[in-house]
Amino acid sequence: MIRSQTPIPAPVHREEFIDAMRAVASSVTVVTTDGPAGRHGATVSAFCSVSADPPSALVCLRAGSRIAKMVAKNVAFSVNVLPQTRQDIDDRLAGRHDHEITDRFDDIDCQIVDGTGPALEGATLFSCILSDTVDFGSHCIFIGHVIGVREGASVPLTYLNGAYHHVVPQSGSVA
Repeated sequence: MIRSQTPIPAPVHREEFIDAMRAVASSVTVVTTDGPAGRHGATVSAFCSVSADPPSALVCLRAGSRIAKMVAKNVAFSVNVLPQTRQDIDDRLAGRHDHEITDRFDDIDCQIVDGTGPALEGATLFSCILSDTVDFGSHCIFIGHVIGVREGASVPLTYLNGAYHHVVPQSGSVA
């Protein structure tokens, strides 16, 4: 790991950082896992590609969380980018209904793909085998080799400033 030799200035205040991040629109993604540690799923805010050679992606999970522990033990995960019509799935897997249900996957249409984690109906899917982890601050970065993909709905559910939004295509070309 490469570390900067330049002294790092004091970070911005936590609240300033959170307010600025709320202004960044992102696709709503759910990480799922299944294996010896069991099946689980949770909404995440940090997901991106790492490389196309080899195909790889990362997710950031709160260290010590149930989903982080299960991904580490199962050594596999799937990233589901939800279609704009499935806010209900995000609400469920974000834990908003945990007081009413015992299994977050009850009544959710999904299938197991490549032994990595449940594939949610209509979601764009990235099935991953865990390759590496990096602890940083309050989170753990899970890097996975992508062993399978599936295209889902063409328009993802997005989240911005504490609310769901719909992507609206713009006409004309972008300069």
